[in-house]
Amino acid sequence: MKMEVEYQQEYKRNSRGVQLFTCRWLPFSSPKALVFLCHGYGMECSGFMRGYAVFGIDYEGHGRSKGARCYIKKFDNIVNDCYDFFKSVSVQEEYKNKCRFLYGESMGGAVALLLHKKDPAFWNGSILVAPMCKISEKVKPHPVIVNILTRVEEIIPRWKIVPTKDVIDAAFKDPIKREEIRNNKLIYQDKPRLKTALEMLRTSMSLEESLSEVQLPFFVLHGEADIVTDPEVSRALYERASSRDKTIKLYPGMWHGLTSGEPDENIEIVFADIIDWLVRHTSDNNSTVADQPIHPTYNNGIIELAATAACPATINKQPRQHRRQSHSSYLCGLKGRRLFHHSAM
Repeated sequence: MKMEVEYQQEYKRNSRGVQLFTCRWLPFSSPKALVFLCHGYGMECSGFMRGYAVFGIDYEGHGRSKGARCYIKKFDNIVNDCYDFFKSVSVQEEYKNKCRFLYGESMGGAVALLLHKKDPAFWNGSILVAPMCKISEKVKPHPVIVNILTRVEEIIPRWKIVPTKDVIDAAFKDPIKREEIRNNKLIYQDKPRLKTALEMLRTSMSLEESLSEVQLPFFVLHGEADIVTDPEVSRALYERASSRDKTIKLYPGMWHGLTSGEPDENIEIVFADIIDWLVRHTSDNNSTVADQPIHPTYNNGIIELAATAACPATINKQPRQHRRQSHSSYLCGLKGRRLFHHSAM
C-alpha cells in the first residue's frame, strides 16, 4: 500500500539532560487535527492514523529513549516531558489552529489525564483506552504492604522485586500479535522496579480522588474481559467526570490490548469507533457545548452525552453522510501492519 504520510524521528533532551526519542507521522495534506500519543508502561510509540498528524514520545527509560529501563523516579517527570514536547509542536505556526487530542492507553491514560489537569483549557479532547486512573478493589494492595515498601523505596528504588503475572499473556489475546510483542526488544518485559510500582500506585490513587475534576471531552474504551485494568476503572471515570461531553464503550469479550492485541476484525471495530469520535470532534458541523442540551443516548453499547465540543478551526467540510469511510484505510500501520501503536500496558 502506498504510504500517505511522512515519518520523522528526532531525539530531544529533556530538562534533566536525558535524550528522549520523539516521532511524528505527517500527512502530505493539511492534517485534520493533531493527535498526541501517550503510550503504556514498558511500551513504545509506533504507528499512525491516516489524515491526522500524530506525535509520539518514548518516556524516559522506555523504547528508544535513554535512561534506566522502565525506572520511573517521579511520574510527574513523564507528564512534564510529554507536555513540553506536545506544547512545542502545538505552538508551531502550521498547527496553531488545529485541534489537539490526547490519546492514552493504560498507563498512558493516566498521563493524558494529568496533562489535562496541568493545562485544562489547552486540549480539545482525549481518547482513553483501558486507562490507568483508579486501582481496582480486586487488586488494591493492603496499606501495611504499601507502608513497608515505601520505607525501603529510597534504599532500593531500582530493584526489580515487585512480583507480577505475565502481563503480555494477560493483555494480548491474539497469539500471533502476542508473539510479536514478545519479540520487540524495545518493550520492557522484566519485573517492575520498586520505585516505579509505587509511583504508578500513587498516581492511580491520586487520579481516583480527582476524577470529578476531569472536564475535557473524552471517549473511554475498555474490553469487558480485561484483567490488566478492570473495566470498573473506566466506568468510574465516566460516572464521576464533570465533562459535559463524554462517551464510554465496553467491548464484550475483548482484552486489555484493544488496538494491538485483538484479532484484526476486533481492532477494526475499535478503530472505527475511535475515528468516528475524532471526525465528529474535528468537524465544523457541530455546535459548541453551550449551545446543546445534554441528553444521554444509548447506541450499540455506547453511552454518550449528546453535547459535542467543536474545534475552533474549520477542519472537515465534508457532509456528514460522506465522512464515515471504510475504516480499514485508517488502520494502516508501518510495514503494512494494521496496528496503531504498541501501547497497551
